[in-house]
Amino acid sequence: MLLWTRPGLDPKYIHVQRAGRPMLMNQNRSYYNRTALFVDQLMNGNVSLKLFRVKLSDAGRYTCIIDSKKMEASVQLIVGAASSSVINITGFDKGAVVLQCESTGWYPEPEVFWLDGEGNLLSAGPTETVRGPDDLYTVSSRVTVEKRHSNSFTCRVQQNHINQIREAHIHVRDFVFVVPLPIAVAVGVGVAVLLVIGLCGILCIRRHQQDDEKKAAVLLKRNQKVKEHDVSERSCEDGPMLNLKKKQLEDQGGQLERVVIL
Repeated sequence: MLLWTRPGLDPKYIHVQRAGRPMLMNQNRSYYNRTALFVDQLMNGNVSLKLFRVKLSDAGRYTCIIDSKKMEASVQLIVGAASSSVINITGFDKGAVVLQCESTGWYPEPEVFWLDGEGNLLSAGPTETVRGPDDLYTVSSRVTVEKRHSNSFTCRVQQNHINQIREAHIHVRDFVFVVPLPIAVAVGVGVAVLLVIGLCGILCIRRHQQDDEKKAAVLLKRNQKVKEHDVSERSCEDGPMLNLKKKQLEDQGGQLERVVIL
């Protein structure tokens, strides 16, 4: 009989093999359909256990017992998880750039390091760590970097216990490192811009006033011409009437003169 057990479980049997067949009667329920042996290699002495769909809770010590030979051996199973990381630019600080690195799905809790293009360690803030309901860790780290020769930076997330390392790289363009102007220069530039805007506004208003004055002058001149034309037409109409009245008066005067002489 071949037994695989795990101390501390009830029942403690992980896998039981008798007469070449697995025995499920005494197997711990949490391992149902998750264990198997290398059947074709049993004759060669290979009694290794295959474990499927590994969980974090599977970590621990396992013992193999060969009952027929009174042999026993133990092995420590270490379960871990690793994931890729991502770098983003999250802000700017007086000509420097703030980088953030985040990685989700680690176990056990990993460490985070920042390196420059030459492989030198950078001084970063404390790593933020969150453990999710699945017992996996999410880590996040920020670093503020200034313009350098290569402008290349690396975020390294590693877990030495499970011998896992993941790296992410980023290259920051030169124009991203914006050097801020001194306060006095910034204020001076702001005042100059406001003055230019104000002067443009005054010029626009003055131009509109001049255009309005020109339009008013043209309209006034046009009205004067219309009035002069009306007056001249009236004079032409009243002239013959005045001459006729004058002649009638002269005729009447002649008649009166004749009367007096008689």
